[in-house]
Amino acid sequence: MYDRQALVDLVRERALKFGEFTLASGKQASYYLDCRQVTLDSRGARLIGAGMLELLGDDLPQLVGGMAIGADPITAAILTLAGIQEIPLRGVMVRKEPKGHGLGKHVEGPFEAGESLVIVEDVVTTGGSSLKAIEHCEAVGLKVRRVLAIIDRLEGGREAFAARGYELTTLLTIRDFGIESC
Repeated sequence: MYDRQALVDLVRERALKFGEFTLASGKQASYYLDCRQVTLDSRGARLIGAGMLELLGDDLPQLVGGMAIGADPITAAILTLAGIQEIPLRGVMVRKEPKGHGLGKHVEGPFEAGESLVIVEDVVTTGGSSLKAIEHCEAVGLKVRRVLAIIDRLEGGREAFAARGYELTTLLTIRDFGIESC
């Protein structure tokens, strides 16, 4: 079962940093969420996997996944808990650049064109990383249903997804830490 307060406490303890930071979007920020400190922790993986499965609900996609490297431990956590619960679910990994060897794919994993996918992400600011993942997934014939994230910074990502026809659902927002968006 998903324990929201335990996730808030773990993020506050391990991932939330204050200072001056440049985000992946290029924006400047007075705080940073280093979610790998939570997604790569056994307690964090369990909490995130349980929370994401709860957000997925009964209308499960066939696949979950997102942009490497941030989405990889989230995907693994969801798949591990799904496997324990005997929920049929598979994952994909989306590369920023295709491999220069082998099959040279952008999207890796056990999938077939036409299957449904939910994109997962750690932190959403503008949505750029997940929108890029969506493009790569749709290019190989996957049907993206929506985006799930751990934390929404409330800086335009939700609106960017909505403009493209995708819903963003998150476990937390930055307001859960007493912070208003920049």
